[in-house]
Amino acid sequence: MRRPRGGRGPEPTGERGGRGCLACRYSGTSGSCAVSSAFSLPGPGAVLPHDAVPCPAMKLSSRGRGCCVAGSRERGPPPRSPFVHQLRLSPLEKAKIAFMTLTLFPIRLFFAAFMMLLAWPFAFIASMGSDEQELEKPISWWRKIVDVLLKAIMRMMWLAGGFHWINVKGRRALPSEAAILTVAPHSSYFDAIPVTMTFASIVMKAESKDIPVWGTLIKYIRPVFVSRSDQDSRRKTVEEIKRRAQSDGKWPQIMIFPEGTCTNRSCLITFKPGAFIPGVPVQPVVLRYPNKLDTITWTWQGPGALEILWLTLCQFHNSVEIEFLPVYIPSEEERKNPALYASNVRRVMAKLKPEKLEGDLDKYAERAMKMKKEKIDLKGFSAYLEFPVSPTLECMFALFDENEYGIIDIREFVIALSVVCKPSKTLETIQLAFQLYQSENGTILKEDLAHILKTAMGVPQINVTHLFRAVDEEEKGEITYDDFYRFAELHPHFAENYLYADQMGAESGLETSSLPAPNGICTDFSPENTEDKKKPLQKKLN
Repeated sequence: MRRPRGGRGPEPTGERGGRGCLACRYSGTSGSCAVSSAFSLPGPGAVLPHDAVPCPAMKLSSRGRGCCVAGSRERGPPPRSPFVHQLRLSPLEKAKIAFMTLTLFPIRLFFAAFMMLLAWPFAFIASMGSDEQELEKPISWWRKIVDVLLKAIMRMMWLAGGFHWINVKGRRALPSEAAILTVAPHSSYFDAIPVTMTFASIVMKAESKDIPVWGTLIKYIRPVFVSRSDQDSRRKTVEEIKRRAQSDGKWPQIMIFPEGTCTNRSCLITFKPGAFIPGVPVQPVVLRYPNKLDTITWTWQGPGALEILWLTLCQFHNSVEIEFLPVYIPSEEERKNPALYASNVRRVMAKLKPEKLEGDLDKYAERAMKMKKEKIDLKGFSAYLEFPVSPTLECMFALFDENEYGIIDIREFVIALSVVCKPSKTLETIQLAFQLYQSENGTILKEDLAHILKTAMGVPQINVTHLFRAVDEEEKGEITYDDFYRFAELHPHFAENYLYADQMGAESGLETSSLPAPNGICTDFSPENTEDKKKPLQKKLN
């Protein structure tokens, strides 16, 4: 996988008609929404949801205040994107690490290295003379013995690293049931744990096979190699994956990390379509590291690879959870559209149960209407939600305190919550927003429309002048929701034509660049779709 440069992740992609929150600088389909997490309060390493909609809650203040990582138990300010990991140690934790560095760390490091060296000769002998035709034959009895030995050795290696037990949930599908395992979120080279448990093939850069010892172990699992020197490598890689996936279980399963890069696990970023191009059933696999101190995460901005290894080996115990979800069988539409297939699998892996949120939405909307334009501070926000003040609540409050005045407009919170509850019903969210901002005669002003669309569509510093004039045909200086609805029906692409037209030129350089630095245990092999880049952004409501 590739590591983002400059501590910043992928730029907005406009997946399935959604636009990324430009302030967050990452895809709108990727946001970890603090609004939803405030109610679910998942633990560290939880997979947080966000559908194919902008992330209205993820707003950065002028001083760079970051996004909320729900459920995080680390101290310090929240990271500003999924590609930043801030690890702050208390004096007690520093003392523990110092003690472990002098005692347990060298023993663990030596034992882990010894286990890897012990595995090398078995992998080397088993890989000698193996050609493609032999690999497609049923596995021989001696190869089964080698598999068992290597898995045992690898398990001892992880045991030496403090992973005393690995919590596995669900049932791993057979190769004939699902030829591809899609694993997320990807956050560290420790994500190799499920690889060594399953010996599934992975996608690796071709240079990896030349690494001493490690390269031999990689070749043993029969990976699909991607070559940087070959311009057609990505296309060939997809073709090879497709060939293996359609071999009726003759080849081992292929384990793919569809995010294509490492994140801090605060959310699932947009899945690359490469793993879904074959159009075969896949089995989603969720990774979690529910540790009090997160020494696992390896992102561009944060602890480096060696520091991560050192800090992790200095923890007495490291937890990891691997959950095998039910096999996902694509529909005919998904087989024809890999991007849609990838998006739907990602939704399954980050599924949010909205029933409670929708009930809460009605309650909070009713309260907000009574408060009208009243601004509230953190204490008032706590009373409004009937939720005690906590780091998570403070973090969420900061997302809406854009100017850091210590007060927020509760209406923005309600609109953001509506986006989370009804990600595919933008007009319903806008209708609710009109009710929150309208005057007694049911109208709103141009400034109100700017606030509504800024929150509902995730567009900072939005200019609604042209849009407001177009909606306000009678030039009354105010509009109703009915006016807006009629206009939206006649101009379904109004956002592209009226809101984003001025920004497209300024943002022409925001496309995701090629990021050569490797990160994690697999590489991004998804072919670039040049046709998509030529198409205009599709900003439709519903």
